[in-house]
Parts: sequence; C-alpha cells; structure tokens
Amino acid sequence: MTAFSMVDSPAVAAAYNFDGIRSIVDVGGGHGLLLATILAKNPQMKGTLLEVPHVLDECRNGPLKPVMERCTLASGDMFSSVPAGSDAYIMKHIIHDWPDDLCIKILAACRRGVNPGGKLLVVDNVIQSGNDFAPGKFLDLVMLLFPGGRERTEKQFADLLAAAGWKLTRIIPTAAADSIVEGVPA
Repeated sequence: MTAFSMVDSPAVAAAYNFDGIRSIVDVGGGHGLLLATILAKNPQMKGTLLEVPHVLDECRNGPLKPVMERCTLASGDMFSSVPAGSDAYIMKHIIHDWPDDLCIKILAACRRGVNPGGKLLVVDNVIQSGNDFAPGKFLDLVMLLFPGGRERTEKQFADLLAAAGWKLTRIIPTAAADSIVEGVPA
C-alpha cells in the first residue's frame, strides 16, 4: 500500500484545498505517507494517524518522521470509534475494502468525532457510467473476488455517506486514478 501511496498521496495533496483545516485524522493510514504528504504541504495543520498497533510500531521512523512534532499516533478500531475532535477525517482505499454495512460503521464513527463544520474525505475510485474502460471498473472486480469490497458510483457514495450522517458535497478528481469524495455533516 505504501508503494501505491507514492503516486496517490502527492495527487491528493495537490488536488484538495486544505485551507481552514487545522486538524486531520487519517483513518487506516498505514505507515502514514498520505498524512505526511498533507502535513508537509500544510504547515498550519496537525494530524493523527489511526492504525492497528502492529502497524503503528513501524511509523515513527517512516514517512511521518519529518512531521512527527505535529503528528499523533493513535491505536484503535475504526469500526467502533476514531479520535474525536478533528476538523477532517480522510481515508484512502479504506471504504472500497468493505461491504456497505461495515463502511457505514467507519463513516458513522467519523461523523460522531468530527468538529462542527468539519469534512469527510474519502479517497477511492469513483465508477463512471457507461461501458468505457476505466481502471476502477477492473479494480471493482478484484475487490469482489478478494476482500469482499467494491468500487462505487457517485450515487452509491452519496447513499453510503447519507446512511452514516454525511452529505456528499462534491467529487474532486486527482492526477492519479482516485478521486476525493468530500462530505459534510448532514
């Protein structure tokens, strides 16, 4: 996943305007490359990486090292709770791993934790209509075969977010294959 992040992370940090966001939680952020990239570009921001304990053990000397003074490492279960009190929650290639019922648990945990006026940023492929080739359509088949997740259309994202107390506000394409699905509290 870190290798994929080397392409995706700069694309996400370049595509999204993080002005006004003082704190962000990267939910299931692996070794922290996405969070480190965002923090490096936004020196006003503090970040939290939420991961399972064995992944966090490897983070202090990884991509987060240059920004550790503005970063907190948190161990937890994203299906039940996330660190509360943040202006934004971001997750890259997390929602596509899970069926809707488990995604709603993750998104609802973020909704409970977000500060008033906060944002949800889901970085994933967004399936376009029609039969033209798109990498996300192939990835959708892969996700169905292995972990049981799936790629989603804009409407499916809107419905999923709504079920967890969010409203989809826009989809921002990136220079990579992923888009940023932005939501605000409903």
